[in-house]
Amino acid sequence: MAGTLYLCATPIGNLEDITFRVIRTLKEVDLIGAEDTRNSIKLLNHFEIKTPMTSYHEFNKYDKAKELVKKLEEGMDIAIITDAGTPGISDPGEEIVRQCVKAGIKVTSLPGAAACITALTMSAMETRRFCFEAFLPRDKKERKVVLDELKQETRTIVLYEAPHHLKKTLKEFRDNLGNRKISICRELTKRYEEVVYSVLDSVIEKYEKEDPRGEYVLVIQAKSFKEKEIEEQKKWEDVPLEEHMAFYENQGISRKDAMKAVAKDLGVSKRDIYNKLIK
Repeated sequence: MAGTLYLCATPIGNLEDITFRVIRTLKEVDLIGAEDTRNSIKLLNHFEIKTPMTSYHEFNKYDKAKELVKKLEEGMDIAIITDAGTPGISDPGEEIVRQCVKAGIKVTSLPGAAACITALTMSAMETRRFCFEAFLPRDKKERKVVLDELKQETRTIVLYEAPHHLKKTLKEFRDNLGNRKISICRELTKRYEEVVYSVLDSVIEKYEKEDPRGEYVLVIQAKSFKEKEIEEQKKWEDVPLEEHMAFYENQGISRKDAMKAVAKDLGVSKRDIYNKLIK
């Protein structure tokens, strides 16, 4: 009978944030796949967990996942842990899950700490709708594509950033998104936890005067639906009315329906369009 893969969330700072279920599971499984065994041994020693570990990280995730899946097929139960937080969130955990599902291996996730959710709940931003971007791509072309997409995003934006890239990233967001509201969460759950509630211009000025330290989660205000509506209307402001009408009529739309579409584009009534056309 095949074993089970357990995705075990570990603390993002404060060791008390680990769950009793995760501790028990890490003691009971046959093997633990750890992102960094040198880091994870401190956690295991603290909770007196003697289960053997093996390295499972970004640079060996494909081949090592195959190896671990084989052990699971042979009946071993295996836990996956990351350096901090929930496996599969911005780390190689997703690859072994994909291979397990393909092989018919049971996968279960033991919930716990996740820096993105912790920061979002503290951000004072809209939490009903949000998007998680993890780390922005380092490739310039990919980065530009993502920033262009985020410029139009109507959900609260959550992402991670390392201290040595923070200043550059903040400036890029200001240049692409404007002076949006931002909450910057640093060293979450740790002794020097800090949350800065501000706007992009102000935090850029702040970090020009001090060097960023620690790990950061950025929570950035989304573009409102009203802002998007106004922007869409402005696109048509300089287009002559008959040219605007022709844009729709050339698609086979009746003149009556074209007037409705033009009125919607400009945020006015159909009668306003009719009266302008008559004049």
